[in-house]
Amino acid sequence: MTYRAVLGGAATVLALSLPAFSDQGYTVETLAEGLDRPWGMTFLPDHGDLIMTLRGGELALWSSEDGITPISGAPEVVTQGQGGLLDIAVGPDFEETGFVYMTWAGAVDGGSTTHVGRARLDRDAGALTDLEVLHVVQPAINSGAHFGSRIVFQDGYLYAGFGDRGSKDFTEAHISQDLGSENGAVIRITLDGAIPSDNPFVDQDGAAGAIWSYGHRNIQAMTVHPETGAIWLAEHGEAGGDEVNIVERGGNFGWPLASFGVTYRGGDEFAPPHQEGDGFVAPIHHWPAGREAHNPPSGMTFYTGDAFPEWQGHLLLGNLFHRYLGLYTESDGGLTEVTRLLDGRDLRIRDVAVGPDDGFIYVLADGENVPLLRIMPD
Repeated sequence: MTYRAVLGGAATVLALSLPAFSDQGYTVETLAEGLDRPWGMTFLPDHGDLIMTLRGGELALWSSEDGITPISGAPEVVTQGQGGLLDIAVGPDFEETGFVYMTWAGAVDGGSTTHVGRARLDRDAGALTDLEVLHVVQPAINSGAHFGSRIVFQDGYLYAGFGDRGSKDFTEAHISQDLGSENGAVIRITLDGAIPSDNPFVDQDGAAGAIWSYGHRNIQAMTVHPETGAIWLAEHGEAGGDEVNIVERGGNFGWPLASFGVTYRGGDEFAPPHQEGDGFVAPIHHWPAGREAHNPPSGMTFYTGDAFPEWQGHLLLGNLFHRYLGLYTESDGGLTEVTRLLDGRDLRIRDVAVGPDDGFIYVLADGENVPLLRIMPD
């Protein structure tokens, strides 16, 4: 059974129940089709429903009963280049307030920049209300590249990671090395958008008080380790050299002064790789240099469900270029790839989430006319 719903005036083909196809050890079910550039998704508590963003500036809700339905009230976005409506996360205060938190690219004086905001979800009305901007990344830049971004919550604070806006200055003057810039950084703010007094640079002259870590290139995935509580992120390298990092308070992660990547033009090394004693925080995992080795990540979570008990504690990480969902285990202080899910399906993977009730794995593909999938045991 399929039906059509209109999101933003464009007909989108939606599926309530489509045939499943089987891979070794698991079955993949198509929950919805025809999605236009989905970017982020999060489960709503106690419902098993997903709310998701579409980069063009729309919100949608998926439920097992109704399939995809539109949600109104999204912020106004800039869709230039990689911009648009980006991540979404249910706040830790959702049960009391109904707040969902979002990031998006928006227009400001001087160009565009990433915004962090929140709004209340009125499920009965199918709408977000009381939209509030909490943080506007400074400075704004006239570029359509590398907005980031992802949101996680830890210890009652909101952490958001941003990109470097595509700067090609591979020197110490790079924007990611400038503590006065929140581009190429992870910020830490309260749920109301205030800057905590114990942030690492809050009292440093010329520094942006919201910064928690810096020296990042283009953050496309963030999650919280279920045992240690540490924040993990994944970011794109220049041409290869993509990284998985464990965030440290005040840490400088080296971009572009230390990197395993090379330039897109000619494959020349522009920086030494991370090495002991260089003053930068090294990644827990990285991929090799070069275009074919490029493994740009997007979407990441630890598996904590019961449906796949052998995968408990493993890391799920989307791959845009090689088009699969990677399953990794921690070993010897790093990561080892165990298997590639959805390999051969020719789907760029944009986001991944674990169902809180069923333990199944939900996957958003990237691009136009793409599906929402669910991975279940055979």
